Amino acid sequence: MGKRESYEPGTFCWVDLATTDPAGAKAFYAELFGWEAEDVPAGEGGIYTVFRLDGDEVCALYEMDAQRRDQGIPPQWFSHVSVEDADAIAARADQLGGDSFEGAFDVGEAGRIAVIKDPSGAELGAWQQTGVHIGARRVNDPGCMTWNELQTRDARVTAAFYAELFGWEMEPQEDDGRLAYVVIKNAGRANGGIMPMAEQHGDTPPYWLAYFTVTACDDAVAKARELGGEVLAGPIDLGAGRIAVLTDPQGAPFAFVEGETDD
Repeated sequence: MGKRESYEPGTFCWVDLATTDPAGAKAFYAELFGWEAEDVPAGEGGIYTVFRLDGDEVCALYEMDAQRRDQGIPPQWFSHVSVEDADAIAARADQLGGDSFEGAFDVGEAGRIAVIKDPSGAELGAWQQTGVHIGARRVNDPGCMTWNELQTRDARVTAAFYAELFGWEMEPQEDDGRLAYVVIKNAGRANGGIMPMAEQHGDTPPYWLAYFTVTACDDAVAKARELGGEVLAGPIDLGAGRIAVLTDPQGAPFAFVEGETDD
């Protein structure tokens, strides 16, 4: 079982979904993964929906704010990395050519976060556990987050940025002299990846893609389609397993992976 009580700094620890239709997204994912949803009051009348699997917190969703909607930002999963000092990470991100949007801030009694935009424009959260929330209480098992992958047109630049920011080790993989992928390692363990965006991505902005483990990728894809999801790629066999990339009914991309994972 991929139970977690803590995370090493630099480890992906949580994902939550910013969506335009919380009720629709909640119904889709609850049916797809068997998640149990709990609506928790958030500031200024908002609701933060926490998803659990067999009682363990695995991820969450919330309604995208009007400002981001007006900017044309699509619904998306938002990845979080565990850090020791969110304020220090925010300052370092600014020094390295990223943007911390005026630094870290407290999230109620849960913890402290800095939202970081990398030089390519993708965003993630640097999460410091100052309160009750460590991140996901369960990962890698079926129905749980298992991988986070940056989709970007500037793979080498962003790899260098994150290596400096989080101390990640980068393992570039080339195909006929072309950068095909970058494996991210944290303290020697595979922690995520960077995928260079290609022509088929069109004008899609760079983003972090969340992968969730499934027992059978083809069956999961069929179920997602029945529930209103759309398949963008796959299912396809890769070295690490069988994967597929989809969007939920609101348009947020996510991915399935079938194969062996860490405990």
